[in-house]
Amino acid sequence: MLSSKKDLTIVLVTIKSEKVIEECIESIDQQVKIIVVENTNDKNFIDKLNLKYPRVKCILNKENVGMGAGNNIGIKMSDTRFVMIMNPDTKLKNNTLDEIINVTKDLEFAVAAPMINNKNNLNYKTTVKDKKIKNYNKHFMEVDQVDGFCMIIDKHKFQGNYFDENFFMYLENDDLCKRAKKNGKIYIIKNSNIDHIGAKSVDPIFIDEVELSRNWHWPWSKFYYNKKHYGFIFALIVCGWSFIKSLYKIIFFSITGNNFKKKIYLNRASGYINSMLGKKSWYRPKIY
Repeated sequence: MLSSKKDLTIVLVTIKSEKVIEECIESIDQQVKIIVVENTNDKNFIDKLNLKYPRVKCILNKENVGMGAGNNIGIKMSDTRFVMIMNPDTKLKNNTLDEIINVTKDLEFAVAAPMINNKNNLNYKTTVKDKKIKNYNKHFMEVDQVDGFCMIIDKHKFQGNYFDENFFMYLENDDLCKRAKKNGKIYIIKNSNIDHIGAKSVDPIFIDEVELSRNWHWPWSKFYYNKKHYGFIFALIVCGWSFIKSLYKIIFFSITGNNFKKKIYLNRASGYINSMLGKKSWYRPKIY
């Protein structure tokens, strides 16, 4: 049970996130430990953070190891039982952590998360119908999974087996939540809020490269996730039509001369094919 801010470490995985990281760090209470894992070799970025925020522990990876592996590095470096995973394009409200601790001091959980400050874009999924959710405890509700841009994990529930590092990006949090439910419960803390800009963690100058990377990794992760939890045939059924659609789009954009769109669907098809063949998630965005 999380009963104090001193029992919590916040891990931020960054990829050239200079434009958003400062607002994120400054939204975090001074009592909370922070670890930043930079997934590029940008020593200048880390030096600036160390200079401005001496309390922040910074780790510089020499290569982009992915979100799951980056988070695992931070989690393993932490010396607290509880770790909050946050994207650098998020901001805590003034009372977010107080509200969380007020509830979790008496609540055992595997994963918990604040509620996103956007009613049109919920950060959780549940099989329980809305009418039943409204009858839950007014301070928290049990859900099936929470989005990965902000989640608190109890390290004791995972026994060192945190994020599956086969996922480079996408669905690593879904996988973690699915496994977490075997050892504990997942909660949304209703009165705690967080802002999430979304898709702003990386400097906008890399937008095209990020888009190509996303369109490779989403298909790869989607097939891998379904194969891992439900079997190869199920994954083939779930992903088959999207794969065929990508092939048609490649032909269409080749004819119309839209080279960037063609690259996007080539990447999608490649992601599916590599995952179907059991190959590792090898595509890396060219962000230096």
